[in-house]
Amino acid sequence: MKLKNIYFTLIVSSFFFLSSAAQQSPDKSLVKVYGEVKKPLNLSLDDLSKMKRVDASLKDHDGKVQTYTGVAVQDILAEAGAPMGKELRGENLAKYLLVKCADGYQVVIALAEIDNGFTDNVIILADGVSGQPLPKEKGPFRLIVPGEKRPARSSYQVIEMEVKSASQN
Repeated sequence: MKLKNIYFTLIVSSFFFLSSAAQQSPDKSLVKVYGEVKKPLNLSLDDLSKMKRVDASLKDHDGKVQTYTGVAVQDILAEAGAPMGKELRGENLAKYLLVKCADGYQVVIALAEIDNGFTDNVIILADGVSGQPLPKEKGPFRLIVPGEKRPARSSYQVIEMEVKSASQN
């Protein structure tokens, strides 16, 4: 009887430990938007699905053109309160977006390269390609920077987007 109580206690303890660990583990399907913004964001796939959706085409490393679906980075930054539109002048033109990926890869994009007052290219945070979710090894979020000769800034597994300033204060 004593042995049954020990097994029961171990099973119950394991259940509560695993349940607690699952609740505390961060959701890997989030992209964090922070830095010099008024309202930092933690965006999930569900959050992105509720925002205005756009498409962008990109020629991948193999030369094949793919159509990606997601949200314009300008819209994400505007929601976070980054300087966009009429605010993007003077010292704000020295601000940039540092995009960080799960494998440590990072790319930099000037805010003026994102704002539609400066460019016709629409940079997106994609969560789909050709009508399907991104493949696991490339998602759940991919930055798509169309119109470039090399897709080096179109980054896989985006986890953070930080607005920073290049100006020395």
